Amino acid sequence: MIKLRLKRFGKKFEVSYRIVAMNSDTRRDGRPLEEIGFYNPRTDELRVNVPAAQKRLQQGAQPTKTVRRLLEKANVYEQVAPEAAPTA
Repeated sequence: MIKLRLKRFGKKFEVSYRIVAMNSDTRRDGRPLEEIGFYNPRTDELRVNVPAAQKRLQQGAQPTKTVRRLLEKANVYEQVAPEAAPTA
């Protein structure tokens, strides 16, 4: 199963994350199928490639709770077909 999740990078105590699509059994910092966005929790910077995120969601990728919240913040679900939008 493909999941949308965070991949950690950056220095110690200066962490940043990439939002990536990868297989669910791949390790956290393993090789992703596709990089979809970037999130910096220290500055609250969020960049999302909306067409790529929509494509992965329509293909059935499951976002983690944190990534789902970030995608909602970026208004990705408002632009996705209703059947792919989260129900909870």
